[in-house]
Amino acid sequence: MLTPHPATLRKLVDEYHALLAEEAERGGPRTGRRSEDLAYTLCVSTGTRDIRAALATAHRMLAAGPLAAGGALGDGLPAGGRRGAGRIRGTGRPLVAEGGEPVAS
Repeated sequence: MLTPHPATLRKLVDEYHALLAEEAERGGPRTGRRSEDLAYTLCVSTGTRDIRAALATAHRMLAAGPLAAGGALGDGLPAGGRRGAGRIRGTGRPLVAEGGEPVAS
């Protein structure tokens, strides 16, 4: 199963909780389109079918993830030493950054 990026998952969970709090203050039920969209996205992101299960799974994923201890999240790529790093696979040509400079290997 694909897992959502921790920062994206954190944003979804935080926004969902904030929306619930806002709806509770107004005294209205959770029937807004945005809350439905967030519930659906959380379920899809966590591989669940129920918002309660989605939130529980999201909290477990976030607790176990690299952002749990407040650490920085890198780009998800292994640190150097990888053969062919900074090259377009199969061509041997260097990757080029936006300014035209080759990307360091």
